[in-house]
Amino acid sequence: MYQHKQYALFIFVILAWIGSFVGLAWYLIGADMPLMVFAGILVLVGFIFHGLTIKVDNETIGWGFGPGLFGQTLMLADIVEAKPVENSFRHGIGLRITHDGWVYTVSGFSAVQLTMKDGSQYRLGTNDQAGLLSALDGKICPSAAVETA
Repeated sequence: MYQHKQYALFIFVILAWIGSFVGLAWYLIGADMPLMVFAGILVLVGFIFHGLTIKVDNETIGWGFGPGLFGQTLMLADIVEAKPVENSFRHGIGLRITHDGWVYTVSGFSAVQLTMKDGSQYRLGTNDQAGLLSALDGKICPSAAVETA
């Protein structure tokens, strides 16, 4: 069983920067309701996106942000290829759909791209690219043909 959590250092830096302005405003104008709501939203975003955990067992690969939200679990039997890739700035951070398929990442550019039998793709950002590929080695069926739409 493989399990690895990558922490969202970039997100922490951005939230701390925004939080410093919120703290200054709190000090200067006091704790009014809109400011407290905004501060609560910052804390919630930090909690939800503080890291990305990827788990691989003998039958599935699963991932999720923070406490396990906005993730997915896939059967390894449905994956035809897992390869190392490098994301670019256009892939951003967080959860999004791009021309490369679904992207799940919290920090850095290293990722593993999973190609499914139906042709869909997922990019999982990780700072342990070699470890994730090693955990998937021998568990996916690369000889399965990708269906054409």
